[in-house]
Amino acid sequence: MTTQSVKLRLLLFLLPACLCATPALFAAGLPTSVDGQPLPTLAPMLERSMPAVVNISTSIEVRENPLMQDPYFRQFFNVPNQSRQQKNSLGSGVIIDSAQGLVLTNNHVIHKADKIMVTLTDGRQLNARLVGTDPDADVAVIQIPAENLTQLPIADSSQTKVGDFVVAIGNPFGLGQTVTSGIVSALGRSGLGIEGYEDFIQTDASINPGNSGGALVNLRGEFIGMNTAILAPSGGNVGIGFAIPANMVMTIKESLVKHGEVRRGLLGVTTQDLTSELVKAFNLENKHGAAISRIESNSPAEKAGLQLGDIIVSANGKTVKNSHDIRNIIGLLQVGDAVALGYYRGNEKKETVATIGKQERQQLMGDKLHPALQGTVLGVTDKHQIEGVLIEKINTSSRPWKVGLRPGDVIVSANQYRIHNIDELKQVVNSNDGLLINIQRGQEAFFVVLQ
Repeated sequence: MTTQSVKLRLLLFLLPACLCATPALFAAGLPTSVDGQPLPTLAPMLERSMPAVVNISTSIEVRENPLMQDPYFRQFFNVPNQSRQQKNSLGSGVIIDSAQGLVLTNNHVIHKADKIMVTLTDGRQLNARLVGTDPDADVAVIQIPAENLTQLPIADSSQTKVGDFVVAIGNPFGLGQTVTSGIVSALGRSGLGIEGYEDFIQTDASINPGNSGGALVNLRGEFIGMNTAILAPSGGNVGIGFAIPANMVMTIKESLVKHGEVRRGLLGVTTQDLTSELVKAFNLENKHGAAISRIESNSPAEKAGLQLGDIIVSANGKTVKNSHDIRNIIGLLQVGDAVALGYYRGNEKKETVATIGKQERQQLMGDKLHPALQGTVLGVTDKHQIEGVLIEKINTSSRPWKVGLRPGDVIVSANQYRIHNIDELKQVVNSNDGLLINIQRGQEAFFVVLQ
């Protein structure tokens, strides 16, 4: 180590103490260099990067009951006249295409907004239009007029490593643009229950409410992730923040710009994490991967030769350690994409290629399944609900309505068999016999007998 570097390190070590020293020290001023070497600073990088990070404010009109708009109704009940209020929220965004005026942000920042306003660092305020959203990954793209904009260069986030220095730029608490720094604390964080698809970069750079949608950049000023969430038991920053990796965000962005939505494909498997009990039961040497617990009939997975009990360990060259990994990888693929899968059947390593299929909208008239279900329309449950068969519609004069079934109820078992979809329901129903179904309604569950 050279004498100059030793002096520089010593100065940086003593700098906090100097800041607390006597006023006489401040009168003399701190040095700007040591032996001709300037002190390290992030200012030049931030001067280039900060204009690409914007503040976003949204407004949502409070829609009153029509009766409240009747002046006679207000007078009769002595309701004071009030203007229609608006609910405002604040967040951040990142300009990633200055030529087209495209801005990335979180879906939760602009969710249900009637108006989206973008404020640039030069003070300009621009109305934005919504291009598309992906609620499952909490990503949205909005567009502003493309005039004299600055965009962030995009990094390959797969090259990010734990320990890399990073800077978070955003709009915490609506204070205006703010910069915090830290390091990458962990990679590939998932299973947090924050989003439907999770592969977060974890950082200790301070991220607070209002930072959502802002940029996490490396020391070259390259966009490596979009600030999204914090782990905050007390409501404030505790040094654990999460960002969606740039590679994942940009893949979603391409689909949103092209289609206005993410058209996710289907592999047709349900997987679960390997536990020590499963490893022992299957007599496996490999202890990591996603175990296939269900395969949909005639699905891409079935056509590719996968079977129940197979352990997926890789997909398109990426290691699969658990169910979240395979879900994230498949979730970013489009219909028609090929996925190369490595898996174990017992302790034999195998490989196959599956072609991602289209997620078909399953729907069935209830009377085609069982006479007692006449007057109902059955469908598949939303991916955020418990798996089962959704009762989408019910005729109010039908038998199912009279015994208490309602739209939104989910059939989770039939004739004492757990069912996950319409195909499984068909297998356990005999139209000549009665039907015993277990219904999930919110936090409630109950049985119904239909004859």
